[in-house]
Amino acid sequence: MRILTITKRIFVEMFRDKRTLALMFVAPLFILSLMYFLFQSNTNTVADIGTYNVSSSLVKTIDNKHIKIHKMSSDVSAKKTIRDKDYAGFIKKTDGKLIVTYQNADQSKTAIIKKSVQMALIKTQIKELAAATQKSKAGLMKMQAQLQQLKKQLPASISGRIPAASAPKNMQKPSSLKLTQHYLYGKSNSSFFTTMLPVFLGFMVFFFVFLISGISLLNERNSRTLDRLLATPVKRSEIIYGYLSGYGVVAIIQTAIIVLFCIYVLGIEILGSIWVVLLICFALAMVALSMGLFVSTFAASEFQMVQFIPIVVIPQIFFSGLIPVANMAGWLQAIAHIMPLYYGASALTDVIQKQANFSAVIPQFSAILVFLLVFIVLNMIGMRKYRKV
Repeated sequence: MRILTITKRIFVEMFRDKRTLALMFVAPLFILSLMYFLFQSNTNTVADIGTYNVSSSLVKTIDNKHIKIHKMSSDVSAKKTIRDKDYAGFIKKTDGKLIVTYQNADQSKTAIIKKSVQMALIKTQIKELAAATQKSKAGLMKMQAQLQQLKKQLPASISGRIPAASAPKNMQKPSSLKLTQHYLYGKSNSSFFTTMLPVFLGFMVFFFVFLISGISLLNERNSRTLDRLLATPVKRSEIIYGYLSGYGVVAIIQTAIIVLFCIYVLGIEILGSIWVVLLICFALAMVALSMGLFVSTFAASEFQMVQFIPIVVIPQIFFSGLIPVANMAGWLQAIAHIMPLYYGASALTDVIQKQANFSAVIPQFSAILVFLLVFIVLNMIGMRKYRKV
């Protein structure tokens, strides 16, 4: 009976809490639906590659629905072309060598180019071998016909001594191209983790700062510390800036520890400036901090704060570059552009993997600052309902 009473109480409390019901029954459906549309849109990855001095037959063999060929009219630098035009690769033929340069910033596109080039070379060699075989066969048949005519013209005693025609020893072999491969970013053994490091780095900084800042402000509210603070002449803006400054120092330390761990423990190579990486991570942490403070105004307990994670935080990872945004449907790309982590991960990817300097990531960094200003203003507005005097 007591067990039934406790069970009944839990059910009553749960059904009274609309957020809990939404977390249990609506949030999983929301996330699954989002994943469905995201992965449906990502089935047609296309890799852009530039080519120079490559035969049209080989280009035609390489070309498929996952490859978009751009023919260069003049000899250009593969690395410069990849950087300027953001191609996934560049193919050049010179002195019997097929030189393939991979951007290697996206492992899936690198794999597509590798597979397409290897299959094209195999198909080309098979065609050349078949053509050489047919040519040799035709020559052999012609020789046999000539020998038969010769035998008819000679006496039987002599014609029996003439051997049958055999395949020539110097039969033409199919030409083979020597494949040479280079990697603009990373190495041939770069793993998926290495490619996705900027996304993981941005998400780790964003997630933990968001969670800790929101729960901390919530605890101060529940313990009435915030009420006593608001009873003083202190301004709302001063409270918000105080929180941002305090937790900002913690965010700097956390970011530095994560970045140094990746470099010296995991052995991840950061091509760009580590100071630019730290600056972007700090700006991203400040956005997460201001967002966490704002979201906490809608929660009455730590459990309710956690309930916002599936709606506010998890979608960020989907639109951060883990799934290429360019391959998504148009309406999904529009959603990606209102996600702070999309800009943070994009900037980190450019600096870590493409050796971009700060001026190259100013557009993404500016977008992060806009999100920060918006949430600071929203926090000041949200702080009004807690001011009793």
